[in-house]
Amino acid sequence: MGNILGIDVGGSTTKIVGFRGKEILGMLQVRAADQVTSMYGAIGNLLSNHDVDLSDISAIYLTGVGASFINEQVYGIKTYKVAEFNAIGRGALNLTGLDKALVVSMGTGTAFVKATGNEVTHLGGSGVGGGTIIGLASQMLGKRHVDSILALAENGDLRNIDLSVSDILNNEVNTLPFDLTASNFGKMKSTASDSDIALGIINMVFETAGMMAVFALKDETIKDVVITGSLAEFPQAKTVLQQFNAIKGLNFIIPENAVFATAIGATI
Repeated sequence: MGNILGIDVGGSTTKIVGFRGKEILGMLQVRAADQVTSMYGAIGNLLSNHDVDLSDISAIYLTGVGASFINEQVYGIKTYKVAEFNAIGRGALNLTGLDKALVVSMGTGTAFVKATGNEVTHLGGSGVGGGTIIGLASQMLGKRHVDSILALAENGDLRNIDLSVSDILNNEVNTLPFDLTASNFGKMKSTASDSDIALGIINMVFETAGMMAVFALKDETIKDVVITGSLAEFPQAKTVLQQFNAIKGLNFIIPENAVFATAIGATI
């Protein structure tokens, strides 16, 4: 059996995973001005980095929003398109070994997918995601590159940005822990630094996704929430989302290679 490629052509980045049978040959992300360019660049980089010839590729599986721009057989290789939400669900279950989960795919925006052994259902989505972080950071901080935004956020203090429950209540109540955010950017101090603002933006995006996941599972028996997509590798993802674990006994999971979950799911 020849090698196969799973490619998630996203709105801002392309993720690619190469397989030889069930063994992963390699994986990488590529950012480019347009989706078609990034897809071809990702293929070239992966093959070059792992000394694989184009003739050794037997099939390519495309998914993601950018896949709609590609209507030909890529390099003459058998090319298949996979529905993105199916790829999101199958990839998350594959990475975690779970038989059912709510998958929160955080890229430019955020998608919510319920995945079980037999079915994948798109529950809805949010426009709050990575694009929100870059857009707000560009306007508020003059920063558009993710690495620069993350570097700033390292030294941020949310106490200078967010209004917490402790700021508005004298006594803690069972359903409202004191450290819970009451209002994102609701306590914006004049002394707030760029680092504080950067952390506040990132925190707002993850808190929005976490709370929407809680709402999505309100009447469900599913307790596992799998975070995938480009934002899963942000260092704040784990710390922010873990605060939702206690709510209704949910378990937020960020698996290894979460960034590549959709590309992996496309090959499944």
